[in-house]
Amino acid sequence: MYVLDIPLIQQIMRWDMTVLRESPWYEEILKEGLQQGEQQGLQQGLQQGLQQGLQQGESVLVLRQLTKRFGEIEFSITQKIQKLPTTKLEILGESLLDFSQLQDLIHWLEVH
Repeated sequence: MYVLDIPLIQQIMRWDMTVLRESPWYEEILKEGLQQGEQQGLQQGLQQGLQQGLQQGESVLVLRQLTKRFGEIEFSITQKIQKLPTTKLEILGESLLDFSQLQDLIHWLEVH
C-alpha cells in the first residue's frame, strides 16, 4: 500500500506518465503484468473447461443408464438432468440403481 498518492509522487519526481510510459522499466512491468494476467486467465479457463467437461460427461452417462433402464426419457426430464451439477449427477448415478420405475426418477429430481 502506497502512503503518497500518485499526483504528489509525480510532482516530487517531476515526471509525467508520458515519460514513464516510454521508459524501459514501464515496458518490462507492463509485459510482466500481461503475462501474469494471461497465465491466470488460461488457468481459470482450463479449470472451467474441465469442470464443464466432467459435468457433461457425467450427465451423458446418467442419461444413457436411465434410457437403458426405462426407455426414452422425456425432453423436460433430460434438460433437468443436464443442468444438474457434477456432484448431484454422481449421486443420481448411484441412486438410479434403486429406481424401479420412472416415477422414482421424477420424485428424485423434485427432491434434489
